[in-house]
Amino acid sequence: MNAGPLSGVLVADFSRVLAGPYATMLLADLGADVVKVEAPKGDDTRAWTPPVRGEASTYYLGVNRGKRSIVLDLRDDGDAEAARELARRADVLIENFRAGGLTRYGLDYASARAGNPGLVYASISGFGSGAGARVPGYDLMVQAMSGLMSLTGDPDGPAYRAGISVFDVMAGNHAVIGILAALRHREATGQGQHVEVNLLSSALTGLVNHSSAYVAGGVVPYRMGNAHPSVFPYEPLPTADDDLIVTAANDGQFRKLCEVLGIPEVADDPRFARNADRTANREELRPILVARLAARGAVEWFELLVEAGVPSGPINTIDGGFAMAERFGLDPVVEVGEGERAVPTTRHPIRFSETPAGYALPPPELDEHGAELRAWLAGPAEGERP
Repeated sequence: MNAGPLSGVLVADFSRVLAGPYATMLLADLGADVVKVEAPKGDDTRAWTPPVRGEASTYYLGVNRGKRSIVLDLRDDGDAEAARELARRADVLIENFRAGGLTRYGLDYASARAGNPGLVYASISGFGSGAGARVPGYDLMVQAMSGLMSLTGDPDGPAYRAGISVFDVMAGNHAVIGILAALRHREATGQGQHVEVNLLSSALTGLVNHSSAYVAGGVVPYRMGNAHPSVFPYEPLPTADDDLIVTAANDGQFRKLCEVLGIPEVADDPRFARNADRTANREELRPILVARLAARGAVEWFELLVEAGVPSGPINTIDGGFAMAERFGLDPVVEVGEGERAVPTTRHPIRFSETPAGYALPPPELDEHGAELRAWLAGPAEGERP
């Protein structure tokens, strides 16, 4: 295991699919020893294909590096006892079962805490452990029910889901934040606690300005295509070839935009002088900008605008996104594991000057570490980890 900032922290990962595995992958990158507990059939995402790398699902590979896998059938008394022993030894347990689903196995929070008072127990659900506990939690459901889909798409067209499971990822990040805060509390007090994260709450806070528009302003926002309700220009605009994202979000940036486009007088036009004016008069301003942008292609304008300090960017496919990150020196791809087991994967998003992320273990095969982990769990609790 690597010597990252979470070195020495043992995580019992009873989660599956995306939000939980994403959270535990981030913890593993930072040095935590993550034991991925799987049912005999394995994590659902192992079968989510295509695409594949060899015979492995790239979905599974994308959120499971840095972990060790053990198969425990909780319906089996011996396996259930091994799972309880893992909970007794763990610093962190993370799960996304339905509320009450682990109680019969003695792995609910109350039971786990009784055997391990310092345990940080993290639960991820769709809609919380109260009245929403009976509702299955899938990202697409939450995108619909939270209001995100009402904000996504053409104003005159149907609602659309985001291109990724955005709230699963957001909830996974919130789980990591909660776990780290609870570990800090345990360091100060010796006491663990129950950390609860649900997708709907992650969604509502993640809708940020739209949530505030409703909560603080009494306004229900609706989809505007790629336009922004409060800023203009802040959307794709056509050039001589492809669309270009232009985000001149303040008066200074707009003035620089006009200078690069060769229309400095537009920045002094009272219709466009302030952001509020530009937003109110966007239908008059847009054709002026589009007419000038037609003189060059998107990439050429990007170079000129960024040089002048105007935020902009071409609309890439995923390969273009990685190429751009390479261009900026971000080294977005790292190899995890060695030899034939090495797998290319995306770099951990946080950089540390003293305790960098590590990528020692590739995503595990099903029950790859089962024998050694079972032997360890059957031995003395103070025994050295395998």
